[in-house]
Amino acid sequence: GFIPWDDDVDIIMPRIDYDILIQHCQEWMPAPYEIMCAENKSDYPFGFAKAVNSDTTLVEREHHALVDGIYIDIFPLDNIINNKLSQYCYTLRYSLYKKIAYLLSRNPYKHGHGPSCWIPLLCQRLFTLQDIMQRLLKLQTAYDGRETTLVIDHDFGMRGIMRKDIFSELSEVEFEGNTFKGIGQYDTYLHQLYGDYMTIPPHDEQHRHDFYLLDYNLPYRQYVDTRFFVSKLNSKV
Repeated sequence: GFIPWDDDVDIIMPRIDYDILIQHCQEWMPAPYEIMCAENKSDYPFGFAKAVNSDTTLVEREHHALVDGIYIDIFPLDNIINNKLSQYCYTLRYSLYKKIAYLLSRNPYKHGHGPSCWIPLLCQRLFTLQDIMQRLLKLQTAYDGRETTLVIDHDFGMRGIMRKDIFSELSEVEFEGNTFKGIGQYDTYLHQLYGDYMTIPPHDEQHRHDFYLLDYNLPYRQYVDTRFFVSKLNSKV
């Protein structure tokens, strides 16, 4: 891979381009590919989109409800102001909404029927996933009407806040024998997120993409989900 220890490709784009893609994805994406996001899927629990191969089935975690296909993540870049306190409060709220969205999509009894299920059950009683995703989107785009010199790659928290000019130019990068358009100042970007990104982490710090279910030949819409908690969650959607 482009990074020695990373095994996938992600897409990142400014919010204005991201919104255009979401708006036109049904007419632009050739079958069997599609865009999956909170704007077009009521049980989608992430603040970013996925480009999905709908002829495949992927269930990432046994206790997480979302069923999709093999995918590439698509992350929006949003403006953020140059004030450390505001940035901290912003990323804290984002992390909170992200956690609640996860709990609303998770089996509340993942760790048993004791106290560990109380918070997930409380969240599922107090909130709907659609409400939380609307709050998340409102937060993400809070500063998009302002002129700023900074943008945020949301899922990295404070580390994801970077100068906008880092993304102003593109460069060609090779990944697994293919050439892609990458961030012009990719070294600055990757160092801020990962530090010495060219050094392979110790074995106990390495994380693989292990999936609960992966079927290359079954369209995800034909997958019959027999997990009991999923039917309970879907009844609330």
